[in-house]
Amino acid sequence: MVGAWGEALAAAYLRKKRYRTIAANYRCRFGEIDLIVANSKYLVFVEVKLRKSADFAQALEHVDYHKQMRIRTTAEMYLSEYPTNLQPRFDVIEIYAPNGTDTKKPDIFHLEDAF
Repeated sequence: MVGAWGEALAAAYLRKKRYRTIAANYRCRFGEIDLIVANSKYLVFVEVKLRKSADFAQALEHVDYHKQMRIRTTAEMYLSEYPTNLQPRFDVIEIYAPNGTDTKKPDIFHLEDAF
């Protein structure tokens, strides 16, 4: 599945930046969060957007207000189940893979504190 491939790329990218993966595809009745990662300061809720190109629109533009609210509500549910002293943050990882899963070096952009 292409989405799982993109999420695995994002998780590997974040590991290189010294984040540890807490959860992948966390789901509750309000929605889903692609990745939950942490470093020494932040618990980061990550939305991964995979596209072939930015010709039509940047991947970030697909995380509209309603999607942001679903992610926030889902994050609140996660935090009620798993309290933490870390500061919550919402990031977006944009991945551009012109040849889909056959792309050898996809472009990855990490937008910290995206919303």
